[in-house]
Amino acid sequence: MPLFVVVNEQGPSWTSGRTMQAQDGWPEHVVFMNALESEGFVVLGGPLGGGPHHRALLVVQGANEAEVRARLAEDPWMRNEVLRNVSVDPWELLLGSLR
Repeated sequence: MPLFVVVNEQGPSWTSGRTMQAQDGWPEHVVFMNALESEGFVVLGGPLGGGPHHRALLVVQGANEAEVRARLAEDPWMRNEVLRNVSVDPWELLLGSLR
């Protein structure tokens, strides 16, 4: 299955001054993302450090970019604009391995 690197960043509903875990809808976002990881769609993921805005990186497996975007659009944080999608790029793994 092809791999994609996804970068998300805070959306207009992100509350400045709050931690990631204190954002509205955090529990629902966690349940959603854990389910995607459990089924093997999300391979790796987490916040990116540095910078004035919250950003996160995901490595996902999907048939194509449209499928990846559609699946991630179901995230409660995406629906409520706590996060927004910045990019979805095909990725070729050349070093290391995914178990």
